[in-house]
Amino acid sequence: MELKVIENATCTFCGCVCDDIELHADDMRIHQAKKACILGKSWFLNHTAEKKYPDALIDGQPASLDDAIEVAANYLYDADMPLVYGMSNTTCEAQKECVAMADLLGALLDSHTSL
Repeated sequence: MELKVIENATCTFCGCVCDDIELHADDMRIHQAKKACILGKSWFLNHTAEKKYPDALIDGQPASLDDAIEVAANYLYDADMPLVYGMSNTTCEAQKECVAMADLLGALLDSHTSL
């Protein structure tokens, strides 16, 4: 099996945004993450290209992405004290959108680092 080497990959897991990671991967998964810390290695090595789950779930059942977005929006709109939490596995652009959404909702904003 021949592995592709991706140099200078960026890890967004913990927020340090290390950008010197060397990944060794085939078409399905990453097999090695050189220069990554233990958190980054775990993050990279536990992601695959195979599709294991539906795009969205509502009450544990497969749903369309549009339906799931509508349900999530209703939950947030109806919440007494909404919380936007996490975002360590998301891009900067997605984090920006989450902050804007939290601001619009008057929501609490938190990251996993508060633990």
